[in-house]
Amino acid sequence: MNDIFDAINMNSTSVEVALGLGGTIRLGTSAVAVSDLMVVFEAITRTGSVQGFADALGLSYRAAWARLQVYETALGRPLVHKTRGHGTALTPFGASLAEAFAAAAAGLEAGLGRETRAVERRLRELLTGRTGVLTLAASHDPLLVDVLAEVGGVELTVTGSRAAVERLLEGGVDAAGFHCGARGPAAAGPPFSLIDPAAGLALYPLFEREQGLLLAPGNPHGIRSLNDLTVEGVRYVNRQKGSGTRDWFDRMLAEADLPASAIHGYAVEEFTHQAVAAVIACGAADAGLGARAAAERLGLDFLPVGWETYYLAASRSLAASGIDELVAAARARAGGLSGYRPVASDAK
Repeated sequence: MNDIFDAINMNSTSVEVALGLGGTIRLGTSAVAVSDLMVVFEAITRTGSVQGFADALGLSYRAAWARLQVYETALGRPLVHKTRGHGTALTPFGASLAEAFAAAAAGLEAGLGRETRAVERRLRELLTGRTGVLTLAASHDPLLVDVLAEVGGVELTVTGSRAAVERLLEGGVDAAGFHCGARGPAAAGPPFSLIDPAAGLALYPLFEREQGLLLAPGNPHGIRSLNDLTVEGVRYVNRQKGSGTRDWFDRMLAEADLPASAIHGYAVEEFTHQAVAAVIACGAADAGLGARAAAERLGLDFLPVGWETYYLAASRSLAASGIDELVAAARARAGGLSGYRPVASDAK
């Protein structure tokens, strides 16, 4: 018997899980499963016949009618009506209930998508010993990129912090890496403040990193403040819209009462800290906001503006399936690198 199970485990090439809207409607002493009603609504709407409902459940026509009558008796209202020459349709009551379920399913779709992947990952690990690929959308960070290369098993999409979190909330990825400047997610507003334990999400502070102005070697323009970026001849290279670094720079400009139009090169955008550093290193720009680590890797000068926390957010269901290892590796590496420092907070 064990040999049979081992063969199944080793030969399984696909693991698929389907989660959906469930639960029960109770009216007095009567109860109806939501999933059963959704089968009724879908089949009648799609086929316009009770036979379609019967086929969906593998029942005879008579048995399907009997089951419909049980549901209608429990709910105290007719769900379908037959019209000569036009087949069967949902009653206004049935159609309204179907709309309510459809809206509920749509609202849960993102969360169900995340949890479906989490269950599939865990089941695959239990059956085969392999977890499969973890999908991560994340704002660029040199330390994180190095850790992912070491840990392996992660498919990284580099994007802005806002886009990363939005993709997680929409159920498009397993995890999101992001930062929101010197503020925490709750104070940063949507989408960051929507990362809520009540939605089944866990927030992991990975490390703190130092952000500042990356400057040409030797700082030939003598840049010491934001105002110096407005001096004629100084060329700035920006991060893309939606990135946490771009948001931080825009906040600093607002606090200094400096219009974006005063910064030559404000519209020039790059998608990573390393790309900003490379543009400056090759002489195409004189300054850009980014992480100290990127400046030091290319021998640039660095003018600090502050520290921020870099976060990872993911479904709580993934805690025992690869996320903990990634979090531990990132926190450990942060303790020994310039421009980074560890955080003591545990996952929330």
